[in-house]
Amino acid sequence: MINVLLIEDHELWRMGLSMLLEKAEDINLVAEAGDGLDGVRKARELSPDVILMDIGLPNMDGIEATCRIKEFLPEAKILIFTSRDSDKDVFEAFKAGADGYIMKGASPEQTISAIKAVYEGVGWIDPAIAKLVFSNLRNTSNSGTATENIGNVNKNTYGLTERELDVLSLMVEGLSNPQIADKLIISTATAKAHVHSILQKLCAATRTQATYKAINEGLVS
Repeated sequence: MINVLLIEDHELWRMGLSMLLEKAEDINLVAEAGDGLDGVRKARELSPDVILMDIGLPNMDGIEATCRIKEFLPEAKILIFTSRDSDKDVFEAFKAGADGYIMKGASPEQTISAIKAVYEGVGWIDPAIAKLVFSNLRNTSNSGTATENIGNVNKNTYGLTERELDVLSLMVEGLSNPQIADKLIISTATAKAHVHSILQKLCAATRTQATYKAINEGLVS
């Protein structure tokens, strides 16, 4: 059973998510919070497995709350659930320690899948967000105003093979191992092995971290 803490200030969204989580298999909604400070307090008291976190929270925003929770509960998985889709918010969320990022327009099935994915350590990033952020980084690089963080765009310094770069590109799009296997016409076991190798070479603990590094350093096109 996955114990989930919901931190959302919008009452209607919180009610809808509560109903969704209470009906989902293998998920136990342990508590709700309507602001960042209360969310941090309940996370400390309850030690949930997964925290579904909005960004635009009163008293303390979701990014700051994520950072604080990770300091005393690093094993908790935090899934950002928001309507904000700017690359700045995405990067700040992952820098704070978020394990996944999903938009509020996601379907109930996608939301539940994202919760289960981050719980299992797989990580999750909304495909639309991944494409948006990478597009912005690529455009910045092409305009000649690349920042220090993306100075190594298109430079593969991690020893990734051509096939691993193909797999990494599909990871950035948010595809699962079976979907990657179908796309590349390989077995799921082979896709899983490639993902494992990519994580090792990028020194990433999760797919989310690998995706972030791929986007931030321009490893895929």
